[in-house]
Amino acid sequence: MGEERLVERFVRHCEIPSITDDERAMQDAIGAELTELGIEFREDDAAGPARAGAGNLIATIPGREGADGWVSFFAHVDTVPHHEPIRVIETDGVLLSAGDTILGADNKAAVTVLMEMGAGLIEEPGEVGVELVFTVAEEQGLRGAAALDHSTLRSECGFVLDHATPIGEVITASPTYKKLIAEFRGIEAHAGIRPEAGRSAIEAASAAIATMDLGRLDPETTANIGTIEGGSAPNVVAGSCRIEAEARGVDAGRAEATAQTMMDACTWAAGERGLDVDVLVETFFRGYRIKPASRPLAMARAGLEACGIEPNEVTTGGGSDANALRASGFDALLLANGTELNHTSEESVARSELVRMLDVCRAIVAEAPACLA
Repeated sequence: MGEERLVERFVRHCEIPSITDDERAMQDAIGAELTELGIEFREDDAAGPARAGAGNLIATIPGREGADGWVSFFAHVDTVPHHEPIRVIETDGVLLSAGDTILGADNKAAVTVLMEMGAGLIEEPGEVGVELVFTVAEEQGLRGAAALDHSTLRSECGFVLDHATPIGEVITASPTYKKLIAEFRGIEAHAGIRPEAGRSAIEAASAAIATMDLGRLDPETTANIGTIEGGSAPNVVAGSCRIEAEARGVDAGRAEATAQTMMDACTWAAGERGLDVDVLVETFFRGYRIKPASRPLAMARAGLEACGIEPNEVTTGGGSDANALRASGFDALLLANGTELNHTSEESVARSELVRMLDVCRAIVAEAPACLA
């Protein structure tokens, strides 16, 4: 019955639309479930600063009598855009989207696991108090977690269940992410009659890109040109061109230097051709490296081992709410959640992985007192 209830809850959550900035229905559904379970919760005022459709929900579940300490678990409720309703099917124990759209396991697999853990803790309180935090606007810049006032939490450390890799992976380093937008402004001219009177913005952008080092620059640093768009017609020398790019690096200085080199390439290419260029570089999130003495790292190791799972400590090239939380001074650790191929129509999660994720979370709660002492 427990596993079936877990899967039914997952299906129900996935089929509630909650695209970033439109999370109200999902937060209302979670709130209704928490109320039915008798779990106290509140909604913060993050909707405004996070530019989201709702605030973050924070549920509080005290530990058993005499329990000392608190630990928190985080999952985001928003999804990437999809253009048709999500319907979930199960094939050979694997949960999939029935249509040509995402499944929403990112991050509703974690939402479901946290809700199921909460239901169990109401029946049998844990060794420590537990806070469940359901964040908004993660998919567009980690805005909900960034707007969360973690000083209002009782816990001083916690876990983010949002890495689409096999359960057992513990993410100990994540990059700083720099986004670059360059707008080249040239001079239009008739390409067949007076091409020499024009100055091509596309040519300048192409020259800039040709000088950049792209791809994997070292084991912890990457750079990429994501989009290029410009011009108006084949017979017109392009008067405008826009490129969007990124640089990532676990070492923040390396990420900064890579973005600066890309910006310098744009400035040089425009100047060489007598064009103007505006370049904007924005930091979407800041990276981190977990220290070996981290308390959540010790809890994760102990919880995984208690479930018979060998911890695998890895570096990621992606970002999560853990980046925003750690940047604000909260000791958060990112864990794998067993999902696969997120943000695609092939997204999936095995029911067995939902069960294992739940088992690991329960084991972390059981192992927490020794690590918090």
